Amino acid sequence: MKNLRMKYFDLSPELMSGFRAVKVALEKSVVDQNFIELVYLRVSQINGCAYCLNLHTNSLLKAGETQRRISEVAGWRVSDQFSKKEQAALNWAEQLTLISTSHADDESFELLKNFFNDTEISDLTFAISLMNGMNRLAISMRQ
Repeated sequence: MKNLRMKYFDLSPELMSGFRAVKVALEKSVVDQNFIELVYLRVSQINGCAYCLNLHTNSLLKAGETQRRISEVAGWRVSDQFSKKEQAALNWAEQLTLISTSHADDESFELLKNFFNDTEISDLTFAISLMNGMNRLAISMRQ
């Protein structure tokens, strides 16, 4: 692993506080925190953020998530470990993380409506967007 390129969190404290504020607000979300951590993990897998993979794996383990489910997040489409609700959220996480090719298609959005209310969809979308931003900061600065 390479050394941290710069301490961006110290160099841009006001900007980092915005990211932290979103994270704190998401901790009060009606969406279950383990569910949000699962989505964070999937986004971090797609983006290849080793720092975040470790962080969210440990958070899930501490919260009682099974090693098997954590190990199978990347293969959720072929795993029997995830509910239809979790699958819809993991699909949405992939749609938004790979937005340049997926364009956040209508079918994926409509699938969410089977399991989540509008506020939950909004919070879930914020969580996915936050993690994509955090991954890009961590990866680009070699955290």
